[in-house]
Amino acid sequence: QVQLVESGGGLVQPGGSLRLSCAASGSIFSVRAMGWYRQAPGKQRELVAVIVKGGSTNYVDSVKGRFTISRDNAKNTVYLQMNSLKPEDTAVYYCNHFPYRPDYWGQGTQVTVSS
Repeated sequence: QVQLVESGGGLVQPGGSLRLSCAASGSIFSVRAMGWYRQAPGKQRELVAVIVKGGSTNYVDSVKGRFTISRDNAKNTVYLQMNSLKPEDTAVYYCNHFPYRPDYWGQGTQVTVSS
């Protein structure tokens, strides 16, 4: 079974940046699409960004122009570069396939944007 381990979260001031990493225990080369998701307190988990095998990306409107998803197949790692962070970006961030696989959720990484 594939394990996905997220890292890179933390406390950052509004306007700051963070880079999240998602390391997979197995190869992601053949995975058609990978996504970053987030869950804020009291809210449902939502899809934030997707990257397909060919490199095309898509983002939820609220992060367009601020977040960038990328993948390094050689390192079996997916990244999320987050710039111009806002308090409403505060959430636990997860990576998974897209569409997600229920048995692949990891622990996530907490991102808190606050002054």
